[in-house]
Amino acid sequence: MLLIMSIETAEKKQFTPKPKWLRVKLPTGKKYTDLRGLVDKYNLNTICTSGSCPNMGECWTEGTATFMILGNICTRSCGFCGVKTGRPETIDWDEPEKVARSIKLMNIKHAVITSVDRDDLKDMGSILWAETVKSIRRMNPNITLETLIPDFQGNTTNIDRIIAVQPEVISHNIETVKRLSREVRIQAKYERSLEVLNYLKKQGAKRTKSGIMLGLGETEDEVIQTIKDLSNVNLDIITIGQYLQPSKKHLSVKEFITPEQFKKYETIGLELGFRHVESGALVRSSYKAQKHLT
Repeated sequence: MLLIMSIETAEKKQFTPKPKWLRVKLPTGKKYTDLRGLVDKYNLNTICTSGSCPNMGECWTEGTATFMILGNICTRSCGFCGVKTGRPETIDWDEPEKVARSIKLMNIKHAVITSVDRDDLKDMGSILWAETVKSIRRMNPNITLETLIPDFQGNTTNIDRIIAVQPEVISHNIETVKRLSREVRIQAKYERSLEVLNYLKKQGAKRTKSGIMLGLGETEDEVIQTIKDLSNVNLDIITIGQYLQPSKKHLSVKEFITPEQFKKYETIGLELGFRHVESGALVRSSYKAQKHLT
């Protein structure tokens, strides 16, 4: 965090006005209204609501939602992320059943599971990760799953636990270009994320996926190189979206990327052979997640 503050002190972390093309559609429809009612009534924990995702209405209408496990306090302090940083609470071993019940209650067809980083734990949370997938499948036998995992510090024993429970998609976000990785993801490493994605594919993961944010000061050439790097580890799915500053304490937006530029990156990704490329200002990791099963 000290590095982030030294870089951006002069800017005073002010918000950059959004351009005309960046407009969020208000969520509507009976499916959305019903799910929103359930979430509020039972205090269900979804990233969709806690992260104020711009695509919440669209995803919920399609029967997709994202859940976060292992608490809501992260051991890392990434400059872009709105999740709290600090000393996490003890593991709740009832959480797998709670998440499974929430999914059943919401009648979700495709669930995305993510988590905070738990570098404080010997297994980095991978055992509870695996138990969560098992519990979800027991209670929701027709569900399909995407697991958006941390890097587990590259520990293959922990990664193997995720592969063993065979989610339909295993995702790990590289987040930004190599040059900015240290600034944006202080405790993570660009090359380590590539190694994790490469290992997942080589060990038989059904589909692998990663995402990057734009507008943090990267160049076009750097973005294209990142897309190529992800292609070189045989990634199936890539998401490319606009970084939006969660608060004045976080990294400032350096640039709002135009729809035409997002389209260019989509074309490049498809030409490189990705199975799916989601590229646009409001695209997030789990955007159109169910579509990525095909």
